[in-house]
Amino acid sequence: MSIVLYHHPFSRAAGTLWMLEELGIDYDLRFVDMMTGAHKAPELLALNPMGKLPILVDGEAVVTESAAIGLYLADRYALGRLAPALDDPRRATYLRWILFAPSVIEPGLMAKAAEWEFKSGSAGWGDHATMLDAMEKAIGDGPYLLGEQFTMADVIFGGTVRWMLQFNMLEQRPTFTAYAERLGAREANQRAQARNATVMQERGIAAPAS
Repeated sequence: MSIVLYHHPFSRAAGTLWMLEELGIDYDLRFVDMMTGAHKAPELLALNPMGKLPILVDGEAVVTESAAIGLYLADRYALGRLAPALDDPRRATYLRWILFAPSVIEPGLMAKAAEWEFKSGSAGWGDHATMLDAMEKAIGDGPYLLGEQFTMADVIFGGTVRWMLQFNMLEQRPTFTAYAERLGAREANQRAQARNATVMQERGIAAPAS
């Protein structure tokens, strides 16, 4: 039984496509018409009570949340290639930056854009400037977060960087833009973008303004 990804090209499931293409395994896309509220249908809520995409079903396993999906896929299908082995000391860095993306980058940049007032010491994402410096240090000389080895951490952390740059929510530091360009040049990323574009064309969906 192949993996099923519940998908809409304007959701985070678009990034999950990149994960699957990097793995090089078979999968089926199941389009969810978010514009009609299909992601809130009872059968979808049974899989994800949040009523959000992506949802990945792999046999009896159901995984939601992009970072969790990436961790699951890399460990199950590409351990040692897209995920450091469990006894590899680099796994600490790998896990660190995977979880940094949804827990620090996303809320940190949204807080900045919305001008939220909060005490940085009380917020899990800290202050904006320190967050940016930490991101830059994580990328370092690259080309990837673990140096020469590309991993699922680059899909999750790097995908967040690319998305935030695209919508002008992240400062256009040379380190960020060069990293995003390297990731965008990956064949698996380009295949995923092409498949997202095909879904948009088939469904008559217009691209969102950046």
